[in-house]
Amino acid sequence: MTQSILIVGATSGIAEAVARIYAGRGARLFLVARNAEKLNVIASDLSVRGASDIATYVMDANDTVSLPEMLDTAWRRFSRIDAVLIAYGTLPDQVRCETDINYAVREFRTNAESIISCLASLAIRFEKQGDGVIAVIGSVAGDRGRASNYLYGAAKAAIDTFASGLRSRLLKSGVHVLTIKPGFVDTPMTRGLPLPSILLAPAKKVAVDIVRAIEKKRDVLYTPWFWQFIMLIILHIPNLVLKRIKL
Repeated sequence: MTQSILIVGATSGIAEAVARIYAGRGARLFLVARNAEKLNVIASDLSVRGASDIATYVMDANDTVSLPEMLDTAWRRFSRIDAVLIAYGTLPDQVRCETDINYAVREFRTNAESIISCLASLAIRFEKQGDGVIAVIGSVAGDRGRASNYLYGAAKAAIDTFASGLRSRLLKSGVHVLTIKPGFVDTPMTRGLPLPSILLAPAKKVAVDIVRAIEKKRDVLYTPWFWQFIMLIILHIPNLVLKRIKL
């Protein structure tokens, strides 16, 4: 059966890589992003790659008032949605967050509040549908606050906690919730950052992991796999030590 996939934040590096996998399988894709020009370029590429039907919707994710209209359009177009991937976000400047409070709050709203609004709205739709998978990209940064990125980490921790509760709530409805926790991924958002190359994963590899986790209805995905063990170590570092080291 042809799958219908909704991707919010479809112009992100990881989202585009995921969309290419589904396009190659002949899936129907409903793509949401704020950059209309880039969205159209990606849609054209996915059509060539084999997507059976593609719809685009231009929306700023922070415009949560427009969420119901966007979801109405997606469900009208395909009648049902088998899986949704929420894949947008920003990488805040932590140093600026420490002095520019308005900037910090704005970044938190983008990376946490707007995503929680999207999750909550999707939960209502999928609960009525009675099945499907809601997948949201969080981050390993949400596992523990660290001096280098604690605003970003706090936003991802909020998503993790919300998704965990939502997973339990929707269990009896036949709806599954997947939290994705990537480590360092080679995307436009991370290029130029001083990241260790040995830990930098290609977006295509992360996308394969995500699609497989959606199919298997995993609860939590660390990708690449070794980040689960890296974060396990970091979680067990005593606070007395962690606050004195740069991570």
